[in-house]
Amino acid sequence: MMSIKDELLKLLKEDEEFRLAVMGLLGITDVQSSIRQLVNAVGELARTVQRLAEGQERLWEENNKLWQEVKALREGQDAIRTDINKLWEENNKLWQENSRIWQEIRRLSENQEKLWQEFRAFREEQERRWQENERRWEENNRRWEEAYKRFEAIETELRNLREDFNKSIMAFNRKLDALGARWGGVISEEAFREGMKGVVEKILGTARVEKWTYNDTSGEVYGHPAVVDVDIVVRDGTHILVEVKSSISRGGDVAEFWRVGRLYERVNGVK
Repeated sequence: MMSIKDELLKLLKEDEEFRLAVMGLLGITDVQSSIRQLVNAVGELARTVQRLAEGQERLWEENNKLWQEVKALREGQDAIRTDINKLWEENNKLWQENSRIWQEIRRLSENQEKLWQEFRAFREEQERRWQENERRWEENNRRWEEAYKRFEAIETELRNLREDFNKSIMAFNRKLDALGARWGGVISEEAFREGMKGVVEKILGTARVEKWTYNDTSGEVYGHPAVVDVDIVVRDGTHILVEVKSSISRGGDVAEFWRVGRLYERVNGVK
């Protein structure tokens, strides 16, 4: 049994009409295929032309932008040329000023040399003075050592005088206590105070005894507003409060005198 392929081949060899019909069919198919390819090619060409047109439009837009930029560049170049001309003018002025500066520098250099000469002379004089100062310091140190020895001797003497003074005060206090116990009630308080002022001034030497009176409106001493008075001994800038009495109570008189001292410190700003 022959296959379809063998049958077709036999017909193409033996049957001329069949062979022509097959050839016609094949030609039509090729033409149709070619037409379809041509249509596709024309469509692609149209799309390409469209893209080219769009690209051309973009090129025109870019070209216009480039012309604007070229125009801006030209204007910028004109401005730069103007600035360059100004810079040339400024540069010429700077060169002239630079020449004047160099002339001034040369004058300064000449003056600098003179100043160096004066400085060397000054330094030599300064060294001479330093040597003189060192000699004077050595002399002053020697004098200070001698003065310090004298101060030590004076300090020793003052210490001895203080001891003697303390002994005298103690003796005076004992006599005053005895005097108060003996004369209590015999003479008035005011008369006794006036008499003791002279004794105190004589013992303290250059000191002076004065009376200080103050209106204690806040009642700091007695607890109510009152006039406070107390004797003040001022010796070498030192303020000492003194209350001279023929007799004294350890409670009230001492506390009252302490409050008077605190009031005096606050009012006069003196310790």
